Amino acid sequence: MNGTLYIFAAPSGAGKTSLIKALRERRPELVLSISHTTRAMRPGEECGLHYHFVEKRAFVEMINQTAFLEHAEVFGNFYGTSEAAVREQLQQGVDLILEIDWQGAQQVRQSFPEAVGIFILPPDRETLRQRLSDRGQDDAAVIQGRMDQAVSEMSHYGEFDYLVINDDFDTALVELEAIIVSQRLLLASQSQRHEVRIRQLLQG
Repeated sequence: MNGTLYIFAAPSGAGKTSLIKALRERRPELVLSISHTTRAMRPGEECGLHYHFVEKRAFVEMINQTAFLEHAEVFGNFYGTSEAAVREQLQQGVDLILEIDWQGAQQVRQSFPEAVGIFILPPDRETLRQRLSDRGQDDAAVIQGRMDQAVSEMSHYGEFDYLVINDDFDTALVELEAIIVSQRLLLASQSQRHEVRIRQLLQG
């Protein structure tokens, strides 16, 4: 039985990364796909754990080799997901999370139309700006640029299957976990997972 592919997308500052981390602590069977990126490593990050950090030349070479399931340029940096790695994990029955933007989600759905899309929104613009400022990693000009980009990103929420508003963190986390549970209880999944049990129950 193949695993489920989950696509998580959100504007920068919506709390997507923190929610995914907390969700995986509650659901350790969920695996986070590790993307490739050309951006600089941030404090506390590790290569191979948070991202595969590569030079732009190496990234372009992977594009030429059609190695990416999806790739995009965001704020001057490139991000991409290895198609081979995703297919291998799903075939092993792993439930896999892709933390990407809406553009990447569109690309992924071309190869995996059955992927489950989850979009996370902040409660309002003021909260979004405050979260971006609280990071202490970007100057005012960069923050304004991210705010402008967020408006465009948020307009694509309708392309996803589920929408979660991250106003209260704990509430948003419960809602995300409910999505995971509901997907596992779908008839197709349960029928495969409990095939023997169901057959025994139906025997005359």
